[in-house]
Amino acid sequence: MRHHPPALMLFAAGFGTRMKHLTAHQPKPLIKVAGRALIDHALDLARGVRADPIVANLHYLPELLEQHLNGTSVLTIREEPEILETGGGLRNALPQLGTGPVTTLNSDAIWAGPNPLRLLLDAWDPAAMDALLVCVPLERVHGRTGRGDFDIDAAGRLHRGGDSVYAGAQIMKTDLLKTVPDKAFSLNVVWNMMADQQRMFGLTYPGHWCDVGHPGGIAEAEAMLERGDV
Repeated sequence: MRHHPPALMLFAAGFGTRMKHLTAHQPKPLIKVAGRALIDHALDLARGVRADPIVANLHYLPELLEQHLNGTSVLTIREEPEILETGGGLRNALPQLGTGPVTTLNSDAIWAGPNPLRLLLDAWDPAAMDALLVCVPLERVHGRTGRGDFDIDAAGRLHRGGDSVYAGAQIMKTDLLKTVPDKAFSLNVVWNMMADQQRMFGLTYPGHWCDVGHPGGIAEAEAMLERGDV
């Protein structure tokens, strides 16, 4: 278990192109689910583990998110002129996040069940792990079709393929980010290096999860919350 409070990176820079007209005049994290902005649902999870600092990267219509977050403790970083993707964005935020392991959370999903960040912190073993990702079995995934992302073996290590979906919450060491030559890159680049060293692990989420990356995901997330899926 890592010492509290955890540093947290909140990914909020995407264009939200799959949301079509809903992101014509607002960034995706401001889309409302059950009457509240997606980013506020994510911040509930961060505050539930007393994350500090909380850093959000911004790119598309950043002034609207800055206005929404004004008065909170969230630190914001604009990625300009180009978006840096997840790996580049996290590396760009390290001066604010510090040198220790960092939790990261996507801002376009809704969770029904225990706080995934708390589960991560309770299961984190830095002696054995370089990254620990929350994954959800396909039968408890909503708003998303297709195959899974990973398989979790008997030792808890992750392998590509399988019936578990990465749910956008993790804790990871950040040293390898500095070894990537590209300015903009996906976290997959670093995960692959960790997996090659047998140090990328997965945690199976016991509740339900909904991807709100497209318009239909809003209704699915609201229905999941109304049912009280756990």
